[in-house]
Amino acid sequence: MSKNEAEIEAEIQAKGLNAPRLNPAMIDNTIVSEQYHVFPGTTMTVCALTLRNGFIVTGESAAASPENFDKEIGRKIARENARNKIWSLEGYLLRSKLAA
Repeated sequence: MSKNEAEIEAEIQAKGLNAPRLNPAMIDNTIVSEQYHVFPGTTMTVCALTLRNGFIVTGESAAASPENFDKEIGRKIARENARNKIWSLEGYLLRSKLAA
């Protein structure tokens, strides 16, 4: 959970907004494994997050200047981009359940 997510979550809790919703822990709990790949000769990093149901979500990152490429930073950004996609998927799933 990022600092920004923690701040938003604290504000939601403080305001007592407790209707069915997603939270960062729920998003993190959907992830069962992660894999990374940097394409040879590039700064392109791909993160593949495998979710509980076997679905795979990907995120990417790339440095514009090869001199700025850092493997760990690339992994963090690619993972964050993949994780952000889970919010939409889980939001759709929750909304479908609430509409039933």
